[in-house]
Parts: sequence; structure tokens; C-alpha cells
Amino acid sequence: MLNVEIDPGSGFCGGVIRAITRAEEVLSRSGKLYSLGAIVHNEEELSRLSRRGLVTINSMADVPEGETVLIRAHGEPPSTYEEAARRNLQVIDCSCPVVLQLQRNIREAYARLHQDGRQGQVLIFGRVGHAEVLGLLGQVGGDAVVVENAAMLEEVLADGEIDLSQPLEIFSQTTKSPREYAQICDILMARGASLTVHNTICAQVASRHEKLMDFAATHDVILFVSGKQSSNGKVLSDLCRRANLHTYVIGGAGELDVSWFQDGQSVGICGATSTPKWLLEEVAEAVRNLII
Repeated sequence: MLNVEIDPGSGFCGGVIRAITRAEEVLSRSGKLYSLGAIVHNEEELSRLSRRGLVTINSMADVPEGETVLIRAHGEPPSTYEEAARRNLQVIDCSCPVVLQLQRNIREAYARLHQDGRQGQVLIFGRVGHAEVLGLLGQVGGDAVVVENAAMLEEVLADGEIDLSQPLEIFSQTTKSPREYAQICDILMARGASLTVHNTICAQVASRHEKLMDFAATHDVILFVSGKQSSNGKVLSDLCRRANLHTYVIGGAGELDVSWFQDGQSVGICGATSTPKWLLEEVAEAVRNLII
């Protein structure tokens, strides 16, 4: 028999809860709602919402004129709102308040760096092409340098894309690793950069790191449940694997492999900020019913 525990800190973050709750309210009334991009990076939850009438689109051009479109928690650049106004679309803005504050901070930093003809650069630590990062770039007309990791930072430094002789202000995507962000900042300061560091990683995300590693270390096997496109899922599953080599990343109960377990072991189940509680519970029930 396996002993199963669900990590109490896993499940949707506040921003995702807010967006999905709002979507469900609209769907209960109208039965149809357009979402600009995946409302959450979890295939199982997207399927559930799709059955209720949520239509995921990749471009505002895919929304019929006069219809309603939801802006997900990741946020959007100003151009998205301008296009919605031009096409007479009703917008339900579910941008996470933490992301909106980050967008404001980046706009202010950019204005400060270029005040009175001065020069400086905004740097963003984040995943290239991620929806949140695209929204951040849109705040400054794309005039910022994005780095994903230390290796990429070294590349852009070697190419001269970052001017270390000018003031720099750096921000992080809200769901990135605090440890990796500190590493990026340390590299820049070691090179003599005049660097202003902004602490923009979501506090809810940051506080989970140490607790999640403790959770992973206290179980024989860890099942990390996450969508394939979840940036936060990649960060947190890597943390679990550092604490417990017997960590397996799955999308749902259908991906369980009985060979991962031995009778009597303790199994910890956890997930990304985009993983719904119901899916964690479904996986837990499937594990309890395994025949070892």
C-alpha cells in the first residue's frame, strides 16, 4: 500500500483563480467566451473549460466584432487593448495585479532611464516568447533585453547587446526562480554594471520554493503534475528533482507508471501554480488504487 500526500501549497495561484472564476461566471450566463491565449497552462483544465464554452484564440482577429474577450492573468501589451477598442470588443481584464504592477514599474523605469536625453537599458529575466514577457516588452515598445538564463546573459554580453557603461534596471518575470534571478544579477554586478534590481517575482511563488523542496525531500517518490507549457511548472519541477531524484512530471493520472513505486513508499503529489486542485486529487486517488 502506498502512503499518499498532496502538497497543501500546490494548486492555482490567486491570479489564476481570479481569471478562471471570472470566466466561469460569464460562461454560466452566456455559454461562450473568447480567451486570448490559454487562460491557464494546463491541458486538463483547458479541456474542462472548453466543454463549458471557453474558446481559446491566438489573435484578436479571431474574435468576431462585438464579442467578449478575456485577458488572462499573464497580462497584455497596450496594443491589445487598442485593437479591442477599434473592433468594438468587450474586454474582461483578468490581468494579475502583480503583473499589472510590474508593467507599471517597467514603464516608469524606462521613462526614468531616458529622461532628459539620458541613456540606459531595461533588462527582463524571463522566458523568451512567454505571454507575460511579451506584455512587459509592449510597455516599452520592445526596447528591452530579455535573458532566460546565465548562459544567454553571457551571450548577449559578448554580442554587446547590453551596454555596461550605461545605467541598467532589471526586472523578473513573476514566476521565475529567485535563485536564478539572483545569479543573473550577480553576474552583471561582477562585470561592474550600474544595476538597479527590482524584486518582481510573485511573493506567493517565491515563498513556495523552500517549502516545496522540503516537501519533496520528505517523500520517497514525487509526482509533479503540470501542463507542458507551464513556465512555473518547469521551475518548480526542477526544484523538486534537486531535492528528490525520484521526481516524475506528469500531466494527469493517465501517465502513471506502476514501476515508479514500491509497496509501503510515501508518495508526494504537487504541482504548478497552473495546476488545479481537482487534478491533484484525481492523481492522488489513482495512486491509491494502484496495485503494486
